[in-house]
Amino acid sequence: MAVTTDEDSRMAARRDEMVEEQLVRRGIADQRLLAAMRALPRHCFVEPALRHLAYEDRPLPIGGEQTISQPFMVARVTELAAPRPTDRALEVGTGCGYQLALLAQLCAEAWGIELLPALAERARATLAALGVTNATVASFDGSGGWEQHAPYDVIIVSAAAPRIPSLLVAQLAEGGRLVVPVGGPDEQQLARVRRSGDSYETTFDTRCRYVNLLGRYGFEHTPPLA
Repeated sequence: MAVTTDEDSRMAARRDEMVEEQLVRRGIADQRLLAAMRALPRHCFVEPALRHLAYEDRPLPIGGEQTISQPFMVARVTELAAPRPTDRALEVGTGCGYQLALLAQLCAEAWGIELLPALAERARATLAALGVTNATVASFDGSGGWEQHAPYDVIIVSAAAPRIPSLLVAQLAEGGRLVVPVGGPDEQQLARVRRSGDSYETTFDTRCRYVNLLGRYGFEHTPPLA
């Protein structure tokens, strides 16, 4: 039987506050998503020196010039992707693994791609420590997706792309949803692509600012050295 420490109780209270103040009050309504974000210990995914900031509504550095996105953006992206219990999900730009862990809670299977090997290894270790067994992390240029496990019901790109990546769209299952921040390096807008047969419907949502998607189909012409 797990022992609940004073820190566990404090962090759980801060998660409840995060969900109510930052998510519910700003219109996030998906109850499965809200419950998952109440349960998932975001402080386990940030640097130890920043644990006290883990539940503030802000991105935090995780190394390699990458960040863990602010809670509201994670929630809005996930709500737009509308994950279901039987879905298969892909995240491009996994970073420390927080978004992937959330998808693992909400979907049957989840795959994550992180270009930087050190961050990929850290994500694997954190997921293992939390007992997440239905998520897989690999390190390579994921800007073109992960065709080996396609098609996916949900694809989330956790980095800004200059345009909607066509190779990712091609890896959507029937009815699948792709959510990606699209725009310039300084500001983007969340784009949601839904597949229906041979047709793809694109809508645009919240303005945002993400780190750049690197690699062949991101803001770089060739995959950078990791």
